[in-house]
Amino acid sequence: MKALTLYELNGIVRQTLELTLDSTYWVQAEISELRVNRHCYMELVQKDKNGGNMVAKARAQVWANRWAFLKPMFEQTTGQTLSTGMQVLVQVEVTFHELYGYSLNITDIDPTYTLGDLARRRQEILRQLEEEGISTMNKELPLPRLLQRIAVISSATAAGYEDFHNQLIHNKRRLSFKTKLFQATMQGNDVADSIISALNRIAKEIDEWDAVVIIRGGGASSDLQGFDSLELAENVAQFPLPVITGIGHERDDTIIDLIAHTRVKTPTAAAELLIHHQEEELDMLEDFAARLMEQTKQLLYYENDRLKLLAGKAPLLFAQVKAREDLKLHQLMATLSNNSLLKVEQAKGTVEHLYQSIRLHAPILIQRENTRILLNEGKIQGSDPSHILRLGFSITRVNGQAIKQATEVKAGDEIETILASGTLKSTITWTKK
Repeated sequence: MKALTLYELNGIVRQTLELTLDSTYWVQAEISELRVNRHCYMELVQKDKNGGNMVAKARAQVWANRWAFLKPMFEQTTGQTLSTGMQVLVQVEVTFHELYGYSLNITDIDPTYTLGDLARRRQEILRQLEEEGISTMNKELPLPRLLQRIAVISSATAAGYEDFHNQLIHNKRRLSFKTKLFQATMQGNDVADSIISALNRIAKEIDEWDAVVIIRGGGASSDLQGFDSLELAENVAQFPLPVITGIGHERDDTIIDLIAHTRVKTPTAAAELLIHHQEEELDMLEDFAARLMEQTKQLLYYENDRLKLLAGKAPLLFAQVKAREDLKLHQLMATLSNNSLLKVEQAKGTVEHLYQSIRLHAPILIQRENTRILLNEGKIQGSDPSHILRLGFSITRVNGQAIKQATEVKAGDEIETILASGTLKSTITWTKK
């Protein structure tokens, strides 16, 4: 029995496949690996119905001349770039090489199949959000009336962020806004994780902000795949502040656009939304102030007219008031008259009592007072100056004034001495103090 070399056996396999298989086949598969180095190299897999276990795998490649055509065609149609995890429908040639073995040479791709799969995945995410009861949670949050403190999730170098910031700051009515950038990756495979990280940072200072704005400038539609993440959608839907998205694509809606509080097309439109909201509040306040001013004026006019009316009615009012006061005075006089009669009767009784008391005690009081008068007369007579003079005393005066001390006169003064009988005049020759 003649043995074959491995090369000979592989050659037989190659020739058999070439003779028995059709030139091309359309194959459904999932891209599990993808690498581009001028040519595009993939690994295609198929999983079981539960999506867990792999049941088939094959190497595949797109040669550079075909890749230059298929790549832009796929991206223009789907708005996505070919990437791992994507379901594709590809036209392949089955090849077998003695050295490199079995592989598939991709010659065409059907983007509508992938579109259907992407739409199916988006619907599955939306359905899961519905089942979790969170699909409209962020939409149900009220926008604060003072929407001034804005947490911004964007790339720091993105032109869209600059557009948003400039539009917000340079508004015509000079409305004031406070913003802070929470930087995140806005394209590529890290979009979802990066935005979730930014949301977590905002949550740590939740009381500092009124709303969150997620913005991204223009770019390829293929970069939007990261915004269709279930985990990112769950975080946005359940975030405790209203989330406004301005992803920057007129045609495409991402998952977070659909579950965010408000979706606008561009970063500039997001800024305009915030400005318009505050303008409405300002208009409301200005209208209230104007109405308050007008009502105040009307009230002043009314009160002024009322005062004029009262001024015209003053004489009549005065007469009415005088009549009321006269009536009160008459009633008071009548009351006083009645009370006076009572007081008079009471006074009569008091007078009669006093009269009887005087008749009884008057003689005693008169006798007592006579005795006191006689005593006082004796005292007065004893204090009479003439009586004192008769006792041998005298009164000396200078210039009509009685003197009591020698210091009150000096040598040469003329003094007058009053005796019990007669008066003497003399001149002071000396004094002894």
